[in-house]
Amino acid sequence: MAEKTVLSVRGFEIHKSLLDPDAQQALLDDLRDVVRDAPLFAPETRRGRKMSVRMTSAGRCGWVTDRRGYRYEPRHPSGVAWPPIPERIVDIWRTVSGVERLPDSCLINFYGEGARMGLHQDRDEGEFQWPVVSVSLGDDALFRMGGVERSEGTESVWLNSGDVVVMGGAARLAHHGVDRIRFGSSRLLPQGGRVNVTLRVVA
Repeated sequence: MAEKTVLSVRGFEIHKSLLDPDAQQALLDDLRDVVRDAPLFAPETRRGRKMSVRMTSAGRCGWVTDRRGYRYEPRHPSGVAWPPIPERIVDIWRTVSGVERLPDSCLINFYGEGARMGLHQDRDEGEFQWPVVSVSLGDDALFRMGGVERSEGTESVWLNSGDVVVMGGAARLAHHGVDRIRFGSSRLLPQGGRVNVTLRVVA
């Protein structure tokens, strides 16, 4: 990984083009192995609304949502244990996180055509001194960043395949989301779509 331009927007660190095309493809191959062992599933919010993304996880625990609420679980909804976090993904954390502690949860979201993610905070981890690291692969995504209070204003940037975002410090509990993707804008996924990998430390 060669360091590229780093943007700072509302406390979010955006490492542009941190992963070159070969690194993106290798990472995608690793993620396909994870999905083979722990298939993508369609999550449901606690209010019973189907989310537009599909997801799975790797690591000691995985984030899930259903009628019981948002939480981390030690197993995939099918009952199988989550696969280990691929070492290439852990290496990204080592490169950009600025902390020695390693992540124990890796959330993998797949955005198909029309998928989005509303403004939200990552606050199910129990401790917030550790950053969240987010990796973009595939189609461009319009990433919206706000503040800790939902009423604060927002700014948006386009994330491209190979970009990595670090949410730490003042941005750790900031609201963020994905308004839309440019479906088919990347050649990494031949049939289109975006993969977002989010690394977290869970207490």
